[in-house]
Amino acid sequence: MRHLAVSRKIRQLPLAKREMPVDQNLPLTERQRQIILVLAEGITNKEIGRRLGLTEGTVKVHLHRIYRKLGIANRTALAVLAHTGTG
Repeated sequence: MRHLAVSRKIRQLPLAKREMPVDQNLPLTERQRQIILVLAEGITNKEIGRRLGLTEGTVKVHLHRIYRKLGIANRTALAVLAHTGTG
């Protein structure tokens, strides 16, 4: 049940157009929102990659871009944001 509430909050974040370059002023991509949902479960980058069919390095790149876009410093802050919907 908690996962559904988190999922709704993440879905409400605006999507970026895939053809646009990554920039801190752009909204999150669908893939970045998927990564946030899985990260909120408290698992490692390697496990996130396994679940989403990505390499661990790709997950790290996505996380770095997510942190920049949301103005947060680390995965703990991102997990809190995902669970509470606040920054």
